Amino acid sequence: MSKGLGNIMKQAQLMQQKMTRLQEELGERQVEATAGGGMVHAVVNGKQQLLSLKIEKSVVDPEDVEMLQDLVLAAVNEAIKKSQDMMQAEMGKITGGMNIPGLF
Repeated sequence: MSKGLGNIMKQAQLMQQKMTRLQEELGERQVEATAGGGMVHAVVNGKQQLLSLKIEKSVVDPEDVEMLQDLVLAAVNEAIKKSQDMMQAEMGKITGGMNIPGLF
């Protein structure tokens, strides 16, 4: 094996180790998003898992369930987007901004 190829392999292994650590760290990080002026509050971790969802009693109206559903979707989707943005930013630090297909 040539010295250049061996170097590339070592760099790839190091990058893989960093990405594995990052995945573990992202599972510990949390992002939050709200909808309806803070009436619905969603917390998602760096693995895009919904950790908590809080709904203020005042927004619960049996006559308007659709509004509550919309607020829940908006809060959860925004929290997931923030989580994905966080993951992309952290991955960019490891990959040097290269977009490597299939990483996440």
